[in-house]
Amino acid sequence: MSDIGNTTKWLGKAIRGLRSFAYGTTGERPRVGLALGGGFARGVAHVGVLRALAEHEIPIDFIAGTSVGALIAAAYASGATLDHMAQQAAITRFRDFGRWTLSRMGMASNEPLQDFLHRLTPAKYFHEMRIPLAIVATDLLKGTSIHFTEGEIGPALRASCAYPGLFLPVEHQGHYLVDGFLTEQVPSPALRKMGAEMVIGIHLEPGLLDSKPRNTIEVISRSFSIIQSVAKQPWRGMTDVLIEPNVHHILWDEFVKTPQLIAAGEDSTRAAMPQIKALLNRGIGGPEEKDGIFEAAE
Repeated sequence: MSDIGNTTKWLGKAIRGLRSFAYGTTGERPRVGLALGGGFARGVAHVGVLRALAEHEIPIDFIAGTSVGALIAAAYASGATLDHMAQQAAITRFRDFGRWTLSRMGMASNEPLQDFLHRLTPAKYFHEMRIPLAIVATDLLKGTSIHFTEGEIGPALRASCAYPGLFLPVEHQGHYLVDGFLTEQVPSPALRKMGAEMVIGIHLEPGLLDSKPRNTIEVISRSFSIIQSVAKQPWRGMTDVLIEPNVHHILWDEFVKTPQLIAAGEDSTRAAMPQIKALLNRGIGGPEEKDGIFEAAE
C-alpha cells in the first residue's frame, strides 16, 4: 500500500509540474490588486467587499481607488478597521465632505473631505500606507488619468472626488483635476501600472432610476452614467474578476442604508469567490490537491 501511496504522490507532483508549465507560472501566487470604483454612498459597499475578502484570507498587495473608492482604499491601506469604517459611514452626511459655495465652477467645495479622512485614519502621506496605494483623478485639460502614489493624500483624494458640476475642480501638482471616474471608473489601469498581476475590480453600477431625478445632482449623475454605459471602457480589459454589488437602487446620498450596502458588497464578493480562488490557485501551479487527487476549481 505504501508503494501505491508513493506512486500517487509522485503522479500528483508530476501533474502539478505539468500544470505549472502550462500556466507559465513561477510557483508563486500572482500579486493581487484591488480596484475600488466610485459611486458616492454606494461606495460603502466596498466595506462589505473588503470584509468578505478578509473572511476568505484573500491577499491584497496593491489597492487603488476612484472617487469614494479612493477614500475607502486610503482608509483600508492605512490600517483602519472595517468596523470603524462602517460606523463612520452610517453617520455620514453631505456636510461631512462638502460645503455649499457660490462659484461658476461648481456648487460646492469638498475641502471638508480632508478632515473626514482624518476621522478614519491619522495617516497623511502615501508612504505611511501599509498597502501600496494609488488614487486616480482626471486632468480636466488633457482628458487623461493622473495616478497619485506619493506625497500628501488629502489633495489627491479631494481631486479624485471632485465630481464635475457639483464640486469645484482641484488644482494639485500642476494639474487641474476632477473626479477620476471620468477616465477610470474602476482603477484597474492604475493597479497594472503598480505591478498587479491579478486585478479584482469593484464596479458600482447605478442602474436606472425608478423615478424622476430629485435635483440637479441626480440629473448630472444619471447623464454621466448613460454616457459611460455606451462608451468604450478600457479598464474592463484590465480586470480579471469584476464584482458588481447590487446597489443600483441606492441613491447617491443614502448613507443611512449602510447595513444594506455592506451586505450587498459581502454577498457579491462571496459569489465571486470561486473565480477568485481559481485564479489564485492557477497562479501557484493549478487546482488544489486533495489526497493526491487534483480537483478543478469551480
